Amino acid sequence: MATSTHLPASLDVLYDDSSSSILSRYDALHFSDEECRSILHLPLTQRVCGRAEQSPDTQERVKNGEVSYIDFLIENIDAILCAVDAADASRTRSQLLHIGVAALFAFIQSNVTGPPLPFRSSDLLIAESLKEEGNGGPITPQSLQALRETMVRGLTVDGEAVYKLTPNVELFCIAKAILNHPAVVPFHTNKEFYFPLVCWTSRLRVNFLHQKMLSENTTTLQSLIYADLDFLDDKIFKSDSASAQTGEERARFLLERATINTHHGLDAKARADLGRAADETGFQYALTGKLGKRTKFQNRDISQLVVLAKSADGDGAGATKFTQTETAAELNESEEAAGAANTKPKNLDLNDDTLLEAISFKKNESVEEKLMTVQDHSCLPPALAALDPSEQPKLNALDSIILLSIASAITNTSPQHGLTREETLPYATRVIDGGSSNWQVYSQALLVRSKIEGYRTRTVERGLLQLQALVDQVIADTSSEPAANQATTFLPRPQASESAPASDRLEYIWLLSFSTRWDLETELASRWISLGGLRSALDIYERLQLWAEAALCYAATDREDEARIMVRKQLFNRTAPDSTEENDTFEGPELAQLPADAPRLFCILGDIDKDPAMYERAWTVSNQRYARAQRSIARHYLSTKPPSLEKAEEAYRKSLDINRLNHGAWFALGCVQLELEKYSDAVDSFTRSVQLEETDAEAWSNLAAALVNLPPPTAVKPTITSAVADDEEESTPAPQTPDLYKHKREALAALHRAAKYKHTDHRIWDNLLTVAASIPPPDTPFRDIVYAQKRIIELRGPKQGEKAVDINVLTALVNVLTSEHDFDVSNSANAPFRPGTLPALILNLLDQDINPLITHSAPLWLLVAKVEAWRNRPSRALLAHEKAWRATVASCTQGAFQMGDEKKWMEVVEATERVVRQGYAVYGPMDKEKEGDAITEEGDEGGEAELVAKDWRFKSRSAVRSVQGKGREFWEGSEGLKRLKELAGEVSGGN
Repeated sequence: MATSTHLPASLDVLYDDSSSSILSRYDALHFSDEECRSILHLPLTQRVCGRAEQSPDTQERVKNGEVSYIDFLIENIDAILCAVDAADASRTRSQLLHIGVAALFAFIQSNVTGPPLPFRSSDLLIAESLKEEGNGGPITPQSLQALRETMVRGLTVDGEAVYKLTPNVELFCIAKAILNHPAVVPFHTNKEFYFPLVCWTSRLRVNFLHQKMLSENTTTLQSLIYADLDFLDDKIFKSDSASAQTGEERARFLLERATINTHHGLDAKARADLGRAADETGFQYALTGKLGKRTKFQNRDISQLVVLAKSADGDGAGATKFTQTETAAELNESEEAAGAANTKPKNLDLNDDTLLEAISFKKNESVEEKLMTVQDHSCLPPALAALDPSEQPKLNALDSIILLSIASAITNTSPQHGLTREETLPYATRVIDGGSSNWQVYSQALLVRSKIEGYRTRTVERGLLQLQALVDQVIADTSSEPAANQATTFLPRPQASESAPASDRLEYIWLLSFSTRWDLETELASRWISLGGLRSALDIYERLQLWAEAALCYAATDREDEARIMVRKQLFNRTAPDSTEENDTFEGPELAQLPADAPRLFCILGDIDKDPAMYERAWTVSNQRYARAQRSIARHYLSTKPPSLEKAEEAYRKSLDINRLNHGAWFALGCVQLELEKYSDAVDSFTRSVQLEETDAEAWSNLAAALVNLPPPTAVKPTITSAVADDEEESTPAPQTPDLYKHKREALAALHRAAKYKHTDHRIWDNLLTVAASIPPPDTPFRDIVYAQKRIIELRGPKQGEKAVDINVLTALVNVLTSEHDFDVSNSANAPFRPGTLPALILNLLDQDINPLITHSAPLWLLVAKVEAWRNRPSRALLAHEKAWRATVASCTQGAFQMGDEKKWMEVVEATERVVRQGYAVYGPMDKEKEGDAITEEGDEGGEAELVAKDWRFKSRSAVRSVQGKGREFWEGSEGLKRLKELAGEVSGGN
């Protein structure tokens, strides 16, 4: 039993409003191993755990599963608080808070960071009677495991279960029960007592850790987490207590909130917090380009992405911008941490025959001439521009975390995008190459790099082995078993020089996107699967007893029978009592005690067997709290023929009643509502979808589709106020004119967002073009129409040619151009309009994008002819008319002259009449324009003007005769041939 000399000095006074201001800071509780151990040995801890005061009835109910272990602990806490005197209430609450925080940190140490705990939590915290077999039988490992499974079952939230073999789960239960108790951490500030910020910090952390332990995020926990975040934000930044927070503490809070936002997919908010944290620490960094060599065979330097970064203190030893002076004790701790910083996990070499271990940057590079920033600013700050990218100073730990958090936020936004990975890697590389001042931060940097390198052929091996090394480190450092019973590791066990004390590992743990031991091993297994190492992955899953993941692994490799048996074994009894496990299919009745993750297993079995009854059973087993079950039911209804859209909508709504923060469910619900023509409901669903995932281009596009189909707004009658004069009472106010195209404008804005996030999807640009063109003048957004048509041509033109042009839209643009804008003949024919104006944009679209595409489309050539005539270019207008005629004749030849299609024949006749009467007859006798100069009028200097086509009559006769000659065989005596004879008579005189 540890003595009281190891207890923190603040143990009895934390709730005393006369205590030092340090106790009102955001993060004031830090315990060493000895302090943690001493706190968990307190008599009060024993009472909370039910070891000091036996309650046989309650303990028996806990063992039977009638009462959860956390409820059992809460009952003990209630009894303690009811029995305490008013004078000792603050002291008791302070001790309870310390117990909860100590249990939380001990749980993190035993499951995330290591090193191994110096005690067995089950021996210290679990009542002996709870560990005994039924009827007071002996304590066995099986009885302890059964009790821990009961604890795990009590941690299920909204049908989502935690890992069933979570080590030392009793520590987390104690932390959860204490830190969520309203008497220890109130949900609202209690004016009667003083509650330090560390109370809400601790509750925030235990709830966030609970969220990370679940297989899927839940709305229940997320609402609690963000309620505490909002409260802390108000106290730290908006109230008078902000003066008590140092710059470091404010940066810590922002980094912790950024980590939480990243976990919940709120990347924009995370990046905003990271920017504010950098301001608090005075951290300068930039992602830029520097000349260097990346491979062993490069013979010249090319630009390489690199992060230039410098802490405010210059060498990473501290943070000089922090406003509060450190105490002597804190300085001593900093010195000890600096000594521990020399130890770090092993950084594996790349060992590639092509890539260098690190980029070899060119020395003595001219900053002004060679730097290429990838950020918006045109130049780097002087402090960064002076840095040598190969020898940058060590960063402060908080600044290293900022870089790693940025990398995590970028990866979370687009994990499969190549450019994004290239942008992400330099952030992790900067932390690794600089050598972080903290062991856990350096480990996180290695983990981030290993994730990125898993996508590149040249680095995938190092990425996998580095992840394996980190997993081995965690296995070795979190195992509390004797050396003889410890799990074997793939690589040699880490050396002492690669380790660090618990205080160093836990100092920044809440600011990092950490993973538990079993999560890391699961990620390693999925990496093995991606590389074809199925057997290695299955070994990991089976050792961890992650049967759902193992079954999915089998199913993904077309071994569904094995997957089915594996899942059924966890849910059902044997087919026959005398059957052997090797050949049994487990078709018996359900187990009397289903596992905690039974809802998920039932859903997986339903996916394998395509049996909706399994989804319904999952919904029932979870007490109608497992949202995935209803999503699976909805997908089943959509797969039926015909699909049951109404039932699918109902199922999606039930799932969202449980988990309202599931982006995919909102998106699917909106799609179903579009099919059901419930456009108003679809608008609501897609609005929620884009609020949860701002970068989802499909959701923005579907939101636009729903908005376009909404009925136009109706007229609004103004409200008559009581102050109306007597002579005006009888008058009826005119209703306000409704904006009939409001929804279309909103749809257009949504499509702009969709195009921003998916710039290469021609369907989005097609929709944008259609919506913009549907808004009539004078509100027609012609600029949007022009740009959308231009993008469609860029995307579809190389394959579809002139079919990428919307003729109706282009016709409207040409009509606007020729009817609303006057062409100034005194200006240059090539640039009559100021660049950027609507006429200039339309002409640029025609000249640069559409004209090169046109091959066989007569309507497009006619539009070109109209524009050229408007631009006073008669020769080009005539040329366009000729091309339109040839295109018509070529496209209609088979139908008109071989198959006897009268419609095609009349098209040829009309095209011939048009080229003769509107082409040759109109433009042939006109003066030809001069390219690049102002058009000269007759009588000006420059000599006699040249005609566009002085032989226009001859060309007209030739066109008519050629069509007549082809048409006599099929169309003798037809109306079309008569019209051609009349046309020939019109052009018969002269040349």
